[in-house]
Formats: sequence, C-alpha cells, structure tokens
Amino acid sequence: MGSYVPNKKAEQEAMLKEIGYQSFDDMFSVIPDSVKLKAPLHLPSGKSEFETANCIKKMAAKNKQYCGIFRGAGAYNHYIPSIVKQITSKEAFVTAYTPYQAEISQGILQSIFEYQTLICQLTGMDVSNASVYDGATAAAEACAMCKDRKKKTFFVSETVDPKILSVIKTYSFGSGCEVVMIPEKDGQTDLIKAKELMAGTGAASLLVQQPNYYGQIEDVRGAVAVAHEAGAKAIVSCNPFSLAVLETPAEAGADVAVGEAQPLGLPLAFGGPYIGFMACTQDMMRKLPGRIVGQTNDEEGNRAYVLTLQAREQHIRREKASSNICSNEALCAMTVAVYLGAMGEKGVTEVANQCVSKAHYLQKGLAEAGLTKKYDGEFFHEFVTCCKESAYELCDRLEEKGYLAGLPISEHELLWCATEMNTKEQMDDLIALVKEVVA
Repeated sequence: MGSYVPNKKAEQEAMLKEIGYQSFDDMFSVIPDSVKLKAPLHLPSGKSEFETANCIKKMAAKNKQYCGIFRGAGAYNHYIPSIVKQITSKEAFVTAYTPYQAEISQGILQSIFEYQTLICQLTGMDVSNASVYDGATAAAEACAMCKDRKKKTFFVSETVDPKILSVIKTYSFGSGCEVVMIPEKDGQTDLIKAKELMAGTGAASLLVQQPNYYGQIEDVRGAVAVAHEAGAKAIVSCNPFSLAVLETPAEAGADVAVGEAQPLGLPLAFGGPYIGFMACTQDMMRKLPGRIVGQTNDEEGNRAYVLTLQAREQHIRREKASSNICSNEALCAMTVAVYLGAMGEKGVTEVANQCVSKAHYLQKGLAEAGLTKKYDGEFFHEFVTCCKESAYELCDRLEEKGYLAGLPISEHELLWCATEMNTKEQMDDLIALVKEVVA
C-alpha cells in the first residue's frame, strides 16, 4: 500500500521519526519475520481507468446468468421494486451513518426508528434493535443475551441452518459457553428429546428455526413451552416473509425473534452485505446488543429521535460485555424499511402466498418427474427431495440449460426453493428437464 499513499518518501521518513521509528521495518518489528512478505507480489503494473474498466468487464462476462433460480438455503431471490434502489441510492442516504450526535443525525435516526417499528410489526415483538450484521450473527447474539452466571448452555435444534449453527458455536467457544444439539425427527425438532435433554441443566436458551433449514414448519409453540419449562429463553430464527402467513414468534410466546432480512429488498449480491434483525419482549430489552433508536420530544415539543439504549460496556469495558457489537447495518436497514413501505401489508402477504403456492406446485411436479419429497410435514417455500442419481450431476445438467437447481445437501438429496420470481413456464420447463434426466 505504500506506493498508493500520496506523500513523498522524505515525508514518510519524517513521520516515522516523529513517532519514534527509524524505518518501516522498525515499526513492524513486533510482527514475526516468518509471516512477512519477502518479495513483491506478482501483480501487473498499474493500469489506466479505461484499461481497468475493460479488465473488469472481461471478468464480469465470466459470471453465469441463470434464467431460473430454484435455490434458497438462507439467501433468497425476490423481486425488488425499482423505487427501493431509487430512494436508497440518493446521495443524502449513503453518507456516514453513525448517529452519535442526535441533533445533526435526525434523518438517519428516523430511518432506523422506522425500520425497528416495521420489524416489531412483522415479528409481533415489543422492541427491535437497529440491526446486526446478518441472520447468523443475530442468532448467535440472541443466544448470548440469554446467558447469565448460572446458565451457559445453549440448546440448538439440528434443523437449524448449518451456517447459523457455525456462528453460534464460534461465539460460544469464545465466551466459555456450551452448545447442545437437539436431534431432528422426520425433518423437525424432536421436542420430546429436547425436554429430556434440557431438564435439570443450566439451560440458557433453546433456538429453533421457522421454517427450518429443510423448509419444514416447526411446532414453535411446543418449543417455547419446552424452553420455558426448563427455565430457558425461547429464540426463534425466522424467515421474514413466513411471518405474513404463519404465527408470529410473539403469538407463539417466544422471548427473542431473529432472522436474515435479506429477502426484504436486498439483492443476493454474492452473499452480502446482508442484515440481521433482532426483536424481543420488553423484559429482554436491556439485553439487546447494539443500539436502539427511540422517539421523544425536544424542549419545544417537536418530535425528535435519539439513541435510547446503547450499552457502554460494548465500547469501554469490552471484557465485561455480553456483546461487542457496536455498529449496525444502517443503509441495509433503510433499504428494508423502504421495501416494506413500498410493498405494504398486502404486498408482503401476496409475496408470501405466491411463495407457498409456487413451491407446492414445483414439489408436486418434481415428484411426478421422479424426485420424491423426503419429509411429510408442511412446508413454506423450501423442501427436500430424494433422487436415485447423483444430486450434483443433476445440478450440472440443469445448469447447462440455464437453471440453478436446488442445493445438494447430500449425494442424493436436494433442497429446493421457489419464490414469486419463478414463473409457471419456468417451473414446467424445469420439471420436464428433470424428467428427461432421471428417466
């Protein structure tokens, strides 16, 4: 990076001496010599803007464009109205976002407040924070906010997305907590086993996913009852669109609701940036990580927005903090708020209903083509099929025809997904192609 810093060598040397070093090697002497670069990187020489643009275009041309996407597993292909990007790309909305000085940050504070309000309406919970990095982080933070000195065991269903589980385990390792898996039965959480495992333990929380990783609709009320009977908090990681047609976490009695809000106006974008939403009951409010924006009145009676709650331990006493998240996904949160505002209650419900109907149409068609459904339970917009042939080979064959098939979760199992973006023509064509391959 030294060659990109716009000052002369003499100026760099003067700055080094000012802070007490004789050279760059002297400044970085604490870094082990074994990990230092011994020779320049094999990179091409600098190019002009025009040359660089052409290089990027050639690289972009290698990207695969699919005529139909039938894969979800945590990141979903939904239609985003053009007004969403039109509003959020305005210059005033893409400036620095940290709202420490409320008197000059009213705009960004209001956008966060609106986002929090909409998340509460979706989940039914009492309070939402200003967002976290992604859905997996939200789940891990939710587990962390449920622990105390005597309760440091997190119970997590085996039907939870493996990516979410991985982050929870990483958090737990760093904080000295234990993760205990609740086995699955027929694609759903085995609540009988959960009750046995949690009885008499230092259970801090029980986390289930709704719908779960296999697309199955879980008995959230039953999971909440098991958690509360064991003296633990109940956490539900949910798909936001499912909340338009299924019972909300609040209605099921959950203590914390989390999830990935990417489906609400954010493109797939190679995996990010995404946004994790977190909401909870009022009793749990002071344990929410990050920040909460609230509405109040100034001394003249005008409406104003402030940072209502922000745990100082996250900034200045990190070793005592239950969370070290000090930031939030403000631009993504604004995008979610604009998307929900543009779609409205009817629009969100319509998308959810289309997801359900199209997924069931696709499942029946694939079954007729030779891919049997693995689980008998009800599903939202994802489902697992079994095939005698290699799932990976089937995906390769469909990719040749321009379709991104379901995600192979084993040698002979595929996790499919359908959203409002999948037309009947696409699904019929895909079903016909599958029939040819598996015949």
